[in-house]
Amino acid sequence: MAVLNVCDVVFRYESKYQTTEVLKGVSCDFEEGRFYAIVGKSGSGKSTLLSLMAGLLLPAEGQILYNGTPTSSLDLNRYRRENAAVVYQSFRLLPLLTAEENVAYPMELRGVRGKEARKRADALIRKVGLPDDVLHRFPDMLSGGEQQRVAIARAISMDSKLLFADEPTGNLDTESGNVIIDLLLSLAHNDGYCVIVVTHDLEIAAKADCVLRMRDGMLVEEN
Repeated sequence: MAVLNVCDVVFRYESKYQTTEVLKGVSCDFEEGRFYAIVGKSGSGKSTLLSLMAGLLLPAEGQILYNGTPTSSLDLNRYRRENAAVVYQSFRLLPLLTAEENVAYPMELRGVRGKEARKRADALIRKVGLPDDVLHRFPDMLSGGEQQRVAIARAISMDSKLLFADEPTGNLDTESGNVIIDLLLSLAHNDGYCVIVVTHDLEIAAKADCVLRMRDGMLVEEN
């Protein structure tokens, strides 16, 4: 059963001078335990679609359903905080917090006490394959691949089964990128996450369970 349904979604960017239709009736479904890649040229609408599914935007027409409930009916702040974890190309770690503190921070916002949050953070950092000596390092003391793994640990600290990633290997070398791909695959296949990746990386697309190809705001192929 799908955890996320995109139903005839239309989205427009409007300014004083013009209206641009970015998505033109997109429909697709996403299930837990699968790894999805959304591919397409710049301007095809794939990043806008991810933003809509992650609750950062709302459709102009159509609906996005999370477990059967339209995102337009949800408390979007809570949805983003508890259900829709996002990993970005630029990592977006807090520079004045250690790796452990970065991962613990979202849990503390949800009321997990500091000691318990740090204990869980340590376990998650190990889960993404990083050694204990990373725990107390600041982001600028880590490599790009290490920072991205900390960002993934922070994302899955939310206990959400929806994990979105926007060009997660875009700032990484090939070896580090492959580590991130394998980690995301493991989270889908071994831990039951619904992993949805927007990417130009053909290696990610080659390993995905399902590839959705977009062109000019429309879904043109799914396999």
